[in-house]
Amino acid sequence: MSNPETLSARWTRVMHRVAARMATRARPATGFTSMPEPRTIGLYARGKQLVAGNFLFAGHLVTAPNASMWDLEAPDEVFAEDLHGFAWLDDLAAVGDAPARERAQVWLWRWIARYGRGVGPGWTPDLAGRRLIRWISHAIFLLRSRDSAQSEEFYRSLAQQTIFLSKRWHKTAPGLPRFEALTGLIYAGLALEGMGMHVAPACKALDKECARQVDAQGGIPTRNPEELLEVFTLLTWAATALKEADMQPSEVHLQAIERIAPTLRTLRHADGGLARFHGGGRGMEGRLDSALAESGNKTRQADGLAMGYARLSSGRTSAVIDASAPPSGASALNAHASTLAFELTSGRRPVVVNCGSGASFGEDWRRFGRATPSHSTVTVDELSSARLGQEGKGWREEQLVDAPKNVPIQMSQASDGLRFEGGHDGYVKTHGLTHARTLELTFDGRGMAGEDLLVAMDDVAKQRFDKAMDDGALQGIGFEIAFHLHPEVDASLDMGGAAVSIALKSGELWVFRHDAIAKMRLDASVFLEKGRLKPRATKQIVLSGVAMEYATRIRWSLSKAHETNVAIRDLNRDEMELNS
Repeated sequence: MSNPETLSARWTRVMHRVAARMATRARPATGFTSMPEPRTIGLYARGKQLVAGNFLFAGHLVTAPNASMWDLEAPDEVFAEDLHGFAWLDDLAAVGDAPARERAQVWLWRWIARYGRGVGPGWTPDLAGRRLIRWISHAIFLLRSRDSAQSEEFYRSLAQQTIFLSKRWHKTAPGLPRFEALTGLIYAGLALEGMGMHVAPACKALDKECARQVDAQGGIPTRNPEELLEVFTLLTWAATALKEADMQPSEVHLQAIERIAPTLRTLRHADGGLARFHGGGRGMEGRLDSALAESGNKTRQADGLAMGYARLSSGRTSAVIDASAPPSGASALNAHASTLAFELTSGRRPVVVNCGSGASFGEDWRRFGRATPSHSTVTVDELSSARLGQEGKGWREEQLVDAPKNVPIQMSQASDGLRFEGGHDGYVKTHGLTHARTLELTFDGRGMAGEDLLVAMDDVAKQRFDKAMDDGALQGIGFEIAFHLHPEVDASLDMGGAAVSIALKSGELWVFRHDAIAKMRLDASVFLEKGRLKPRATKQIVLSGVAMEYATRIRWSLSKAHETNVAIRDLNRDEMELNS
């Protein structure tokens, strides 16, 4: 991500506009040669809200029952991008009735009338690619009952956007934006009359992007699980569209899909959602399982790391751990200081979580969500394990600095379950302390035992620890271990404050205990969730104490105390709604 105020970024935007206006002079394409089947998944509830005039995008709700979408005053740039990307067509198509179709048609043809000549914020390659995929996928839905003049406008605009994409895709940022642009170009080249010449160059470029961005572990540089799902979905859609046109995707393309699928399975919680790390959310309901099913890949990742994450899974319980150093360089602009943090899900119910990305709630919440205390791990002396650049220092403030470099891990079998062992050196430079974490999940999934160790490993580290002690007047080095709970969990102190009872909506009851080395309290926390109007209130279990010696060990456990007969039938989950 580059600063939008840089000269280079401004020049890129200007050239996008020039290319867009030149493309609109062309008048090719009068119809489809083939049309891919709709594969995008929308939310019925969100579609109904759009029909009612409730526009919820990028964490902002604008209510305008009688207004055109294009007459809205966008609260921020991300809101405008969501409008111009047309992903909301998926939601209206999920409703599929006459009022939803009428809204979709009116808004689409008004976009053509207002912005189709190459003006407005929608003329960037990634948004054009996203828009083309939706227009083509939902063409039958959109063209029903339209006259020949409107159909001609529709095809002409599709072709003009395709020409724009063919000229400007290479100026899109590597990663997800470029995958969107190239997949849109492939879709349009296959579907539209006279656009076939763009397919081969787009496929060649997509192959190069797969080779650059998808590593041997099936991961991407940002280590954002939700972004990986989006890349995987686009690659799968492109491969399927090529096969339906009797064209074979390249081996590079297919191998990228083969590498990503097992990694996504590692990152998939028992409830079907993704682990929420490094700016990613759980993913749209059903998107992950649908993408995996369409890919036809059923392999699983072998024990060890997948995109830098480790997974423990037994019975109906899954835990995903951030077991690598955070991303670096340009890929770190949305990275979180979350090394050795974990999330735990039981059946369909998340239990221990991270706060998540606060990007949709403004810059302050975004920075808050990136800090170590917003994750279920250890914080030393109120300092994150990787620090964010100082505010007001330009684009470099977005990067993480002084991040862990050495993160050894080991996966093994314990006597009664699976064991994860890991460590990181994020606090060695500041306090001489290495954080080591051990997590053991029982074979039946009914219990997790944890141990967190803060240790000065060598003489140099001990000298730094002694200096930190001196700086603190020998009062010890404070630490906290946070266990953020999902907002649908009901948590309360129990056993005279020696334990925390965690009741799930499924009827399950989990109990958190510790070895009394640290003090335990139940504090307020927040759950930062995309699509909500504001952060959701929740709670966190906090173990706090001071490290007085070169080694401090804290043990804790989570165990299932009660499981109702109907817990296994806990299939209902709330759909996306407009509650705050």
